[in-house]
Amino acid sequence: MSASEPRVDGHQHAEPPDWWIYRGTGRPMYDIDLTEILPPPPPWRDFGGSLPEPDVQPPEDDGEAERRLGSEFHLTEEHVDPHELDMVNASLYLRRPLLLTGRPGVGKSALAWRIARELRLGRVLRWPITTHTTLNSGLYSYDAIARVQAAATSQSENTEEPPIGDFIRLGPLGTAFLPRKLPRVLLIDELDKSEADLPNNLLSVLEDGEFLIDELARIRHSSSEVKVHTADPNETATVVDGRVRCYAFPIVIMTSNGEREFPPAFLRRALQLEIKDPNVEQLAAMVANHLLDQEGEHRDRLVREFVERSRAENGLPADRLLDAVFLATSGAYKPDGVAWPRLIDALWRRLATGR
Repeated sequence: MSASEPRVDGHQHAEPPDWWIYRGTGRPMYDIDLTEILPPPPPWRDFGGSLPEPDVQPPEDDGEAERRLGSEFHLTEEHVDPHELDMVNASLYLRRPLLLTGRPGVGKSALAWRIARELRLGRVLRWPITTHTTLNSGLYSYDAIARVQAAATSQSENTEEPPIGDFIRLGPLGTAFLPRKLPRVLLIDELDKSEADLPNNLLSVLEDGEFLIDELARIRHSSSEVKVHTADPNETATVVDGRVRCYAFPIVIMTSNGEREFPPAFLRRALQLEIKDPNVEQLAAMVANHLLDQEGEHRDRLVREFVERSRAENGLPADRLLDAVFLATSGAYKPDGVAWPRLIDALWRRLATGR
């Protein structure tokens, strides 16, 4: 295929632009140092947080990337929408959140793990949104009752009272804004499920790059540095004067299934990207990343059958294709049987129609 020849999905296959850092394959880039190739932020997105010494590296991925993306690397730059790469890289350069829209199951959340694995940014911080989620729950929690109980126990046993930091835990949002040399990847998942005020409330943190822990700010004159727990397992961080301010603005990926409209002020401060349904090539690469029989027979046949059925049913989640391929390669597939078509109908058509 020549550099100018159009691909099946309508994209042009050409050499990637020099300004792209993220290439979309999810393949770790061991030969780059992100701090050296990522330009400084625009002046209006430079938050001036102090870099802790020594710099603390983010925790390694805990296996979630492999579960989400697979252990192989069959996805190449030819499989990725150039517009998607433009917007992700623009988000990196501008230090702006990226709002992903698209139908459920098209792979919006997986983008966060591809970015983290490719740029070697460690464990993804995931903040799942529900109708009861508040801004403060994403920033931090303070267990005042446990502290009172611990104080009472210490008094009765004549022991030293535990420090206040033992009862404070940063949430995924709060952990993402800790000062680090490298940005953390934060996934704010299904933001459209939130209460009406949450997107606007988020603006203060996303625009200021910092937030205040009131319980620590009140005691900053007597205890300026307090060690608190974070959203990373078994990790702690030191908060100075009750304020958390980022050094490297996190890579914020927000997803929406299109169930609601967002306020104009919120949309104005985020970059937006619609994730399209995966095509045959992308689905085949996804299946190959997770599971592939030696001959590829079941994979190729099921990918094409899935695409046809998805078009007829006005879209199906891609993970249902993985379910079918797993069952087929596990021995459930019988070419001349009646059970397999019935099973596929239950996995695919009935999912879409709700029957």
